[in-house]
Amino acid sequence: MRAAAIQLTATADADRNLETADRLVRAAAGAGAQLVVLPEKWSVLGPTDVVRAGAQPLDGPALTWARAVARELGIDLVAGSIAEAAPAGDADGRGRNTSVHVGPDGEDRGVYRKVHLFDVEVEGTTYRESEAEQPGDELVVSSLADGTGLGMAVCYDLRFPELFRELAVRGARVLALPSAFTLATTRDHWDVLVRARAIEDACFVVAANQVGEHAPGLRSGGRSMVVDPWGVVLATAPDTETFVVADLDLAQQDAVRRRLPVLEHRRPDVYAAGRVRA
Repeated sequence: MRAAAIQLTATADADRNLETADRLVRAAAGAGAQLVVLPEKWSVLGPTDVVRAGAQPLDGPALTWARAVARELGIDLVAGSIAEAAPAGDADGRGRNTSVHVGPDGEDRGVYRKVHLFDVEVEGTTYRESEAEQPGDELVVSSLADGTGLGMAVCYDLRFPELFRELAVRGARVLALPSAFTLATTRDHWDVLVRARAIEDACFVVAANQVGEHAPGLRSGGRSMVVDPWGVVLATAPDTETFVVADLDLAQQDAVRRRLPVLEHRRPDVYAAGRVRA
């Protein structure tokens, strides 16, 4: 299976974002990719007011395009994540950060709403994702066209290894990670965390990151990558709008899991609440 991670610079210009996504997805499919992953908030990215204004329903332009292009090209497309608008009449008023896996038939195979929201401070800049969006409460493992389990996560989720372990236990062999990691956290943490999640769970990770400046003071670090279950980086993107492709050898993954059967060696009976002494 050949997989691609798309890297782009989304802004408030939704039309330009969609044109760039379309160009790069088509190019990746032309390079033989059967699974293509877009980055987080590829349809719109910027300050909170920009994200709110650019939010769309699941039948809006971004995902309507994603379903059509996946069907046309015959690919599995993880449409990164979009700012999903709150339903009409929703009292909370906040939307979701939502990733949708579309199959080659153009039908939705998995819908994941980001569980961990990015409410942090990085190098003096405060981010409050929860101002515009509310968290999801469900983990999702969907199936690729060949039946391979696909675990779905988004950006900040990468810092929570228990989420990825649960996806692997539920049958994920490939982990899709649409992201918009900040410039600073990409520089210091990205490679380590992506490789760690691959190694811990003996999974492939297709990590599609945003790159460049989205708005004044808001930058992402790029370095989109594909990592194998041994932690080897199979492909890394340069600092530009582009895509990278790599072949995922499922037989190699089987061999890794036989030699290092960490999923079989788990001891959930010991980890259970109440079994740890203070």
